[in-house]
Amino acid sequence: MNKSRYTNILLMMMLIMVSISCSVSKRTIRKPLKEEGAAFIFESLKKNELKYHNLSARFSASFYQNKSRSTFSGQLRIQKDSLIWVSISPAFGIEMIRILITNDSIFYMNRLDKTYFTGDFNYINTKINSTLDFDMLQSFLTGNDFSFYENSTFRAGIDNHEYTLTTTGRRKLKKYVRNNNEISIPLQNLWLNPETFKITRVLIRELTPNGRKVEGSYTYEKQNNQLVPMTVSFNLETLDNKNSIEVEYTRFEIPDNLNFPFRIPDKYSRITNF
Repeated sequence: MNKSRYTNILLMMMLIMVSISCSVSKRTIRKPLKEEGAAFIFESLKKNELKYHNLSARFSASFYQNKSRSTFSGQLRIQKDSLIWVSISPAFGIEMIRILITNDSIFYMNRLDKTYFTGDFNYINTKINSTLDFDMLQSFLTGNDFSFYENSTFRAGIDNHEYTLTTTGRRKLKKYVRNNNEISIPLQNLWLNPETFKITRVLIRELTPNGRKVEGSYTYEKQNNQLVPMTVSFNLETLDNKNSIEVEYTRFEIPDNLNFPFRIPDKYSRITNF
């Protein structure tokens, strides 16, 4: 038997093995979907979410806006459902910007310019032309699903060997609506790893021509019996702009106690925007 014949046989065997593997994989992930449906997929997602009260991480990031790119590093701290604290250090480890975000407010301090800003959460949305709230921002940063939105309208499916959950018009739970400003998510798609039920990709899109779109993707690493996010990337597209940010967590911790220091020096000047 000549070498080409051996090669052809080997290729045929590899194709058969791949075909069998894909067939088994499809059957494996279709079974719970067929028997249990969206409720099982969503409950598994919630069961395997990152569990924490306090979270601390160091990160490096690249921000792209149209054709420009900027890089920076910093620290992230989260007290679940209450506080998001960010310290940004563009170079040499010297802090330039500190940000504190609460459910309804944002506080910003620029150490280089000796300025500070205070405003409501909606200021973030005016900067990025979006409709985020604290719950959504917290979830995007941790790879979890939203905490305070109704979850009874999901449809389940399979896409490229991953589970998908899709819903339209997902609304904030009534008791968490603040100042009558209810946010409805037009279309939300989630892609889940069929083994870990962790979110690998999320897409939120407005169902209108030229509607805004927010997309995130994640990779994870096991630490202390939990899968924690190690890389996070976001794309925000509007009719006029396309922004993206890529974040790599270089250290990720879930401490029992955590401080969120934010004191504005007396000599700093207040500004109306940043």
